Amino acid sequence: MSVPAAELVGVSKRFGPVLANDGIDLAVARGEVHAVVGENGAGKSTLMSILYGLHRPDSGHVLRAGERIRLRSPADGIRHGLGMVHQRFRLFPGLTVAENIVIGAEPVARGRVDQETAHRAVADLSAKYGLRADPAAQVGGLPVGVRQRVEILRALYRQAEVLILDEPTAVLTPAEAGRLFEVLRTVAATGVAILLVTHKLTEVLAASDRVTVLRQGRVTGRFATADTSADELVHAMIGRSLAAPEPRRRSKPDGDPALAVRDLTVHDADGVPRLSGVSFAVRPGEIVGIAGVAGSGQRELLDTVTGLRSPGRTGQVLLDGAPVVQGRDPRVAYVPEDRHGRATAPEMSLAENLLMGEQHRLATRFGLPRKTVRARAEQLTERFAISAASVDVPITALSGGNAQKAVLARELTRQSRVIVVEEPTQGVDVGVRERVHALLVAARDQGGAILLQSSELSELRELSDRVLVLFEGRLVAEFDADATEERLGQAMTGVLP
Repeated sequence: MSVPAAELVGVSKRFGPVLANDGIDLAVARGEVHAVVGENGAGKSTLMSILYGLHRPDSGHVLRAGERIRLRSPADGIRHGLGMVHQRFRLFPGLTVAENIVIGAEPVARGRVDQETAHRAVADLSAKYGLRADPAAQVGGLPVGVRQRVEILRALYRQAEVLILDEPTAVLTPAEAGRLFEVLRTVAATGVAILLVTHKLTEVLAASDRVTVLRQGRVTGRFATADTSADELVHAMIGRSLAAPEPRRRSKPDGDPALAVRDLTVHDADGVPRLSGVSFAVRPGEIVGIAGVAGSGQRELLDTVTGLRSPGRTGQVLLDGAPVVQGRDPRVAYVPEDRHGRATAPEMSLAENLLMGEQHRLATRFGLPRKTVRARAEQLTERFAISAASVDVPITALSGGNAQKAVLARELTRQSRVIVVEEPTQGVDVGVRERVHALLVAARDQGGAILLQSSELSELRELSDRVLVLFEGRLVAEFDADATEERLGQAMTGVLP
């Protein structure tokens, strides 16, 4: 057997009382795409951070091309041919593509950065790997999929021979994800070893050669992708099979709308229209999905519906017939895509984040009673199956899936008539996804009017009673839940039914 491109041997890592990695062995070969999967909190990110040099193991070691190496920082990882593309891009929006790629390793001529050489090097890399990106373009104005290519090119520019991608499709449309997988195959064909960290089993089965499954910090399965199935991977991930989805009642309520959007037009700061003449309604007891490629107006629509953006002089947003309140309408529960930046206060505890917005109801003239706050937080933690050492830990100590459940717990218990949900299962594992979907359906069945935006067409089809499609700021199509992903995808690109 050939020597692996990289190998982790007997790696263990503890954070306080939590054993994140427990004696893990993992090897990735040159030219293969190796998927690493597991539930939130299974230890995937910690393991990849150790391989890249972000964390040091408490025991065990790392081999690179058969030789033991010591990694004290990511700089050591880069020096040993390791590269990592993080879920949250680490780019400078004010710099060009070429400047972002070569930063820290710029070609120099006569004591200055040689821009011509930098542009040529980036263009050559782009052509070699099929990662199209204009070296002169400013990164801040690029679509998400292109920015991700810049991250990959930056690692390859530094001659990465082992490339780690952490949840690479979390911010991509299905079409962009498909193109990414084609690129990964092209990169792997040159001999680069690729480690793909993902929750999406369809992607694992479509894009990888081998799979390693983690659960509670240990390896619970190693599979050749061609010889396994989604059911087998799920069982290794969560220790059980997923329950077969029950046939779901589709809702067609005919009462008065809880949310009505009428002829809404929204402009950006430069006066460019981002939404043009959008009208629709959501009634109590239904889930209405919003589909569209990135930049089609979803952000502007949801910000306006929740009161975070003014509807301007054209159009109306009505909640039970009354205009939406600017700032943040208390009649609307909101689960945003960016749960770290917009949905939680990172400096506060889990309990404080769970009860944010309830202070006025719980407070006495002496302030907030700690016993009441703690009891209420523990009740929500148990009801929504949030895994945490205690309700006093910082919200940042929770895994992504548990942080998402905490946001859902807070928002779904507000007893709001309208619930706006963005990317509800982005970056969470299959077990959490199942739980989140059940919570949303239960909220709908209790009379909630839910507006759901997701980049996953399968999720929209599974949850929505109707799906609306935005294209270039216009509402171009409406489908019932039986529409195929192909029809939805065509409408998203402007090909109308």
